[in-house]
Amino acid sequence: MSNARRWTIVCLLSLGMVIAYVDRSNLSVALADKSFIKEFSLSDSDRGLMNSAFFWSYALLQIPAGFIVDRFGLKFPYAIGFALWSIVSAASAGITNIGQLVGLRVALGVGEAIVTPASLRWIRFNIDEKQRGLAVGLYMAGTKLGPAIGAPLAAFLVLNYGWRNMFVILGLGCLLWLIPWLTLVKNNDRELEAQVVKASKTKPIPFARLFSTRLIWGIIIGTFCYNYFVYFCMTWLPAYFAESRGLTLGKSGAFTGFSFGGMATVATLAGWMADRIITKGGDPVRTRKMFTIAGLLVASTELIGAFAESNDVALIFAIVSLSGLGLATANYWALTQTLMPGAAIGRIAGIQNMASNMSGIVAPIMTGWLKTVTGSYAAPMYLVGGLLLLGVLAYTFMVHAKYAPTAGD
Repeated sequence: MSNARRWTIVCLLSLGMVIAYVDRSNLSVALADKSFIKEFSLSDSDRGLMNSAFFWSYALLQIPAGFIVDRFGLKFPYAIGFALWSIVSAASAGITNIGQLVGLRVALGVGEAIVTPASLRWIRFNIDEKQRGLAVGLYMAGTKLGPAIGAPLAAFLVLNYGWRNMFVILGLGCLLWLIPWLTLVKNNDRELEAQVVKASKTKPIPFARLFSTRLIWGIIIGTFCYNYFVYFCMTWLPAYFAESRGLTLGKSGAFTGFSFGGMATVATLAGWMADRIITKGGDPVRTRKMFTIAGLLVASTELIGAFAESNDVALIFAIVSLSGLGLATANYWALTQTLMPGAAIGRIAGIQNMASNMSGIVAPIMTGWLKTVTGSYAAPMYLVGGLLLLGVLAYTFMVHAKYAPTAGD
C-alpha cells in the first residue's frame, strides 16, 4: 500500500468518526431548542435520559464489536454499521413520542458500536509505532470535529428548517462516505495481524487475563474519567451556555463547536509531538503518559469556570479546559496499543471504548439529576473536575509497563 493511500484512509477514518459524532451529538442541540422541549414536555431529568440512551447499547456492544472485527475483519462490518446508523439517525425525524426517540437512540448505538474497534484495528496493523500518535490523533480529532461541526450545523438547521429536517439532512447526507470506504480499503487486516504475531513471536493474551491486571483497570478508570468530561460537554454544554450563561441557541452551538475544534487541533498536534519525541529516542510509554496526564490536568481548569461569576471567564475556561484535554486524546489510545501489542486489538479497543462510553451513560443522567437537585450547573461541573483528577491518579500509579499482562502470567 502506498504511503499516500495509507494516510488517505487515516483521514477517511477521521471523517467517519466526524460523521458518527455529528449523528450522536445532534440531539443535544435539539434538546436545547425550546420548541422541542415544549413539544415533548421534557424535564431536565428527561433530557439527561435522552442524551444517555445512545450509550446504553453503544457501550455494552464495544467488546462484542471488537470480537467481530477480530474474527471477520473490519471493512464490511464497518460499512454495514455505518449504513445502519445513518438511516436510524434520519428516521429520528419521524418521532411522535419520547419512547420512539429512546428506541432510535438505542439503535443508533448499535450501528455506531463498530467504529472505534474497527478504526483502531486498521491503524494498529497499517501504521508504524513512530507514526501512530499522529494517526490516532487525526482519527481522534474526528471525535472532536464531529461536535465542533455538528453543534453549529445542527443549530443552523434547527433554526432555519426545524429539528425534523435537521435529522434527515444530517442522517442521509452522510451515506456518501461509503463510496470511498468500499473503494480504498482492503479486506486484509486478518492477514496483516497474522504476520505481526508471527514476527513478534509472542503468544496471544487470554482475554480473561486482561481483567486480572492493574494496568487494564488503570486504563479503564482513566478512560472513564477523561470521557466523563467529554460527554458532559457533548450532551449538556449547549444547554449550559444557553441557560446558565445566557447565550442564544446559535451562539451556544458556535461556542460548543469552537471548544471541540480547539480540542481536535490540540489532539492532532499532541499526537505528532509525541511521535517526534519517540522518533528521537524518547521512551514511548513515558512520553505518551506525560501527554495524557498533562491533558487531564489542563482539563481540570474547568473548575475555574465553574467558580467564575464572569461569563467571559467561564467561556474562556470552557474552551481552554476542553482544548487542553486534547493533549491526552491521541496519546492515551496509542499508549494502550504500545503497552499491550500482543493482544487482539479489536477486543482491547472494545474494552477501552466500553469504559469510555459508560461515562456517556452516566454523565448525561448525573448532570440532569444534579441540576434538578441543586438548581444550577455548579455541582455537575465540580464532579467533572474531581473525576479528571482521579484520572490523573490512575495514569500516574496504575498505568505502567511492569503491570502489562503476558500470556505466561
